[in-house]
Amino acid sequence: MRKKIDNFLEKGLSILLLIMVINVLWQVISRYIFNKPSIFTDELARYLLIWIGLIGAAYGSGKKAHVSIDLLKQNLSKQYKKTHNIFVNIIVFLFAFLALIIGGTRLVIISFQLEQTSSAMHIPIAYVYLALPISGLLICFYAISDIINNLKSCSSSTL
Repeated sequence: MRKKIDNFLEKGLSILLLIMVINVLWQVISRYIFNKPSIFTDELARYLLIWIGLIGAAYGSGKKAHVSIDLLKQNLSKQYKKTHNIFVNIIVFLFAFLALIIGGTRLVIISFQLEQTSSAMHIPIAYVYLALPISGLLICFYAISDIINNLKSCSSSTL
């Protein structure tokens, strides 16, 4: 299942990035060649950057491509490294659950209730904020998956 989610995210992020490049290219062409700047391109680029950043962070978390400080981990034995990994993943899970899922969901709900829309594209702002709980769910999935893998490796190494 993890590989399927990884593949889906790779393709989805690639498509979003392609849309963003085309959008910014059109923004430059319409501004400097036609002297008539497009109305929505700046806003769309901002919203795509938010989605790419948050979903990309979740993908990076799953691939363990995120920045980490491992000074403490370097001096631990193999068993304690696995315990440390479990502890770190629990902290990551708690942050993603509390801040991104719960906080992000509340932000989405409030934005829908207030009927906030973007100024140029006239879409509900809640769609932009929806990237928060989605990335939180993905980060939680990856953290749980890593915790399970670490627990399995701990139990198999003690046998």
